[in-house]
Amino acid sequence: MTTRQAAPGGGGLGRVVTAALIGATIEWYDFFLYGVVAGIVLNKLYFPADDPLVSTLLAYSTFAVGFVTRPLGGVIFGHFGDRIGRKSMLVITLMLMGVATFLIGLVPTYAQIGVAAPVLLLLLRIVQGIGLGGEWGGAVLMAFEYPPPEKRGLYASIPQIGLALGLCLASGVVAALSYGLDDAQFLAWGWRLAFLLSAVLVAVGAYIRLNVMETPEFAQVKETNREAAIPFVSMMRDFPGNVIAGMGARTIDGVFFNIFAVFSIGYLTGTVGVPRTQALLGVTAAALLLCLTIPMAGWLSDRLGRTRVYAWGSLLTGFSAFPAFWIFLNSGGSTGTIWLALIVPFGILYASVYGPEAALFSELFPARVRYTGISFVYQFSGIFASGLTPIIATALLQYSGADRPWLVCAYCAFAGLVSAGSAIWIGRAARRGAAGEHAPLGSGASLPLVRRTFHNTEQV
Repeated sequence: MTTRQAAPGGGGLGRVVTAALIGATIEWYDFFLYGVVAGIVLNKLYFPADDPLVSTLLAYSTFAVGFVTRPLGGVIFGHFGDRIGRKSMLVITLMLMGVATFLIGLVPTYAQIGVAAPVLLLLLRIVQGIGLGGEWGGAVLMAFEYPPPEKRGLYASIPQIGLALGLCLASGVVAALSYGLDDAQFLAWGWRLAFLLSAVLVAVGAYIRLNVMETPEFAQVKETNREAAIPFVSMMRDFPGNVIAGMGARTIDGVFFNIFAVFSIGYLTGTVGVPRTQALLGVTAAALLLCLTIPMAGWLSDRLGRTRVYAWGSLLTGFSAFPAFWIFLNSGGSTGTIWLALIVPFGILYASVYGPEAALFSELFPARVRYTGISFVYQFSGIFASGLTPIIATALLQYSGADRPWLVCAYCAFAGLVSAGSAIWIGRAARRGAAGEHAPLGSGASLPLVRRTFHNTEQV
């Protein structure tokens, strides 16, 4: 039985990709909902302080904790995903994330129970991070390991749309509640409805995921008894260079996303004076566009080469922060102008990175350690590239002045340079591997991997 023949009838590609997309959407909704309300609700209700800057930084700190715990979830669920299977881990992580999000909507405020309120919020945020840490890798692999190699960029990008849909759903729900309720109602109980909604979404997602089969590529690993005894140890021993290269490539994704999807909301409302609902709707519009541009970028990486698209996309995305923030400051309060400055860099350029990313990372590792490998690369780098970004951006803005956000823009540009350089390194290593030379992507054990899987990077 070949890998292609192993696909069970009940686990067709369309059903598998749909299950991965819906589950990823729910997970990202749960995770980013916290980020959306951190700077407009949680800082007031759970981290009260005389200085608004301090309360905002405290709220963003708990947001960052979710990123710190994501590598732990990636290692735990990656281990069992590489040992037992992808499907079962996806169901567990979805339930874990959903329960934590629902409970956040029930936590009393600081005024009601004192310091216990932020502590409970912190603990639930930790659980969220662990759940998402295991979710992303499994969802990606369900889509990556089914289709033929020449279409993996496209299909692996489809679960990535879950990030856009989740953000769109999170910001859209909060915007709708903000629009339909006055400030007192929204702060008293309206924001909680967005978190309680997670219970319904998780029930739908779990039902769909329970009705798909294991990926044929991992099924073949099980049939031939080639599972790694301890996947994390095998990954670090055999592919250290792949891990480093992947984390470097991930930098622009984490930094840029959190600048435009999280930090920009507080910046637009607090500095530019844009109404909260309008700022949220602008991010929502950009996220909707990502639903189209992400698979287009994934398809393009199949045609032009994974690292070529990723490297150029990293540079364009990183440096686009300069004109975007200039337009924010000089928009004269025009909603259409501000939305344009959000939508072009975030809804179009960012897709050139996030679309090919899943396939790029998956091709760094063989199936026996792939769940662990891509989860660790994505989640560990997220501590620095994602979790700390709102805090760093807030500190940079405080240092330079609210009307001079150029250090924040330079931060984005630097991230773009790091990711572009890492992608170029991956592409050159792939060419050397294909030519039979020693590749710098780790130990000699990684050389056959480069030869086999980097067919889309040899054009760089």
